[in-house]
Amino acid sequence: MLLELFFIFLILLAGSFIQGVSGFGFGLLAMSFLPLLFTVKDSTLLVVSLALIVSTSIAVQLYKHIKWRALLVMLAAAFVGRIGAFFILSNYGELPIMRDFLGAFLILVVIYLFFGKGLTRYVPRVTAPLAITLGALGGFVGGIYAVGGPFFVFLLMLMFKDDKYAYSANLQVTFVFTNTITVLLHALNGDFTSSWLLYFAVGVVTVLIGTRLGVACFTYVSQENTKRIAGVIVAIAAINFLL
Repeated sequence: MLLELFFIFLILLAGSFIQGVSGFGFGLLAMSFLPLLFTVKDSTLLVVSLALIVSTSIAVQLYKHIKWRALLVMLAAAFVGRIGAFFILSNYGELPIMRDFLGAFLILVVIYLFFGKGLTRYVPRVTAPLAITLGALGGFVGGIYAVGGPFFVFLLMLMFKDDKYAYSANLQVTFVFTNTITVLLHALNGDFTSSWLLYFAVGVVTVLIGTRLGVACFTYVSQENTKRIAGVIVAIAAINFLL
C-alpha cells in the first residue's frame, strides 16, 4: 500500500511539475502511468478530480479575462460529449481493452505535440461547426481518458491567438466546466469509493507541491525541452499499453 501511494505521488508530482512549468501535461502524464495501477475508469476519475482543483485555482486568478459568450457553442458541445463519455466510462471503463485505446490516443497526442504547432494557420477562422466538432471531441475524449485538452487548445488558440491571458483563462474555465460535469455525474452514480478518497487526498497535496515547484522553476527551465521530454515519456508509456 505504501509503495503504491509512493508511486502515485511520483506520477502526480511529475505531472503537476510539468503543468507548472509549461502550462500543460498533468492529465497527459498522469494517464500515461496510473492505468498501470488502476483501471482506466479509476485513473480517469482521480485525474479529472485533481485537474478540477488545478484548473479552478488558475481560472480564479484570470477570471476577468473569461469570455463566456465566445465559449457557449463549444461548452454546449463539450457538455454533450461528457454525457456520452460518462456512459462509456461507466459501462466499459474497467475493461482491459480500454488501455489499448488509451495507448493509441496518447500516441496521436504526442504526434500533435511534436508536429501540430503550426496547424492553426491553415484554419482562417472559427466557425460554429468547428466549435461543435472540437468541443464534442474534447468533452468526449476528456471524459473517458482525461486527455481531451488538445481539442480545446487548438480551438482556443484560434479564438484568442492575440491575447494569451484570454486564451489561458478560457482554457482553464473550459476544464473547470467539463471536469465538474464528469465529477458530478460519477458522484451521483456512486463511483467514488473510500479508497479513492485516500488517493485523492494524497493527490491534492502532491499537486499543490508539484505546481508550486513548476512555477518556481518557470524562468530556469526550457518549456520546449520540458514538452519534448514529457512527449517522449508519454510515447514510451503509450507503446507499453499497446504491447
